[in-house]
Formats: sequence, C-alpha cells, structure tokens
Amino acid sequence: MNDSIFVGLDVHKATISVAVAEGMRGGEVPNLGIIPNRADQIAKLAKKLGKGDRQVSSCYEAGPCGYGLHRDN
Repeated sequence: MNDSIFVGLDVHKATISVAVAEGMRGGEVPNLGIIPNRADQIAKLAKKLGKGDRQVSSCYEAGPCGYGLHRDN
C-alpha cells in the first residue's frame, strides 16, 4: 500500500482544507493547507497528488459544500 495516498477534504464555500495520509499504518497525517474552492485549483491538486502511478483515494466532509465538489469531479 505504499503507492497509495489518502486525501481528506474539509470543504467550505470559498476554501478547501487538505490533509494527506500515506498508505502505511502509523504514519503522520499532515495538513497540506488551504486551497480556493475552484475547479482549476482542485484539478491542480489532484494532478500534483497523483504523480506517477500513485493511487489517490479521497473523501470529503458530508456537508452541503461538498456535494458540488463530488458532482463536478
């Protein structure tokens, strides 16, 4: 599972807070920061995190701001 990465997204109207966990037990889950809640920024993040053959799995907070993100991507 070392070629996997798990991304947690806390979605707000204008911003998205991003945290990442590598695919191994016991690792740290660093906060990568906050990005604007815009399609171009989300695509840029996905491209960066999915570099190489790494498998990216993501989830978002199940609130009203996350539904648009799920629908658009």
